[in-house]
Amino acid sequence: MIRLTNLADYAVVLMCEMSHADGRLSAQDLSSATSIPAPTVAKILNALGRGGLLTSHRGLKGGFSLSRPADEISVADIIEAIDGPISLTHCAETGTSDCCFDDICQMRPRWQLINSAVRGALLDVKLSALAGPEDSFDLAARFEQKAKESKKTATA
Repeated sequence: MIRLTNLADYAVVLMCEMSHADGRLSAQDLSSATSIPAPTVAKILNALGRGGLLTSHRGLKGGFSLSRPADEISVADIIEAIDGPISLTHCAETGTSDCCFDDICQMRPRWQLINSAVRGALLDVKLSALAGPEDSFDLAARFEQKAKESKKTATA
């Protein structure tokens, strides 16, 4: 089973909430709106800031705001800001792994193909789509259409 960490899940929730804000939101504002504990919210907001997705504003009316429009931020951007590169197996990550079959594994280079497909799908889902009303998008239909287009391209 492939699963996001709780922090990445919470980060998506917080970013959706941020996309609805007209101005800046504090960690406390976001905690109240989402019921995510304030220390966890603060930790996530700092990571999203380091990832370039949020801008931090100091002072009395400080807080956080999106660093770019919601339609320019993907789910992949959010996940990678929290969890690092999207990778389904440890050996597919860049660098070395501690697997004893590393030198003879025939699947290791092929995992990059799978990782790229998963990352590509997450790049296609924009924050603006997630934060919009439920009836404004149909992700299943979008992915089905994309699969058909990929199939046409592969057979051409």
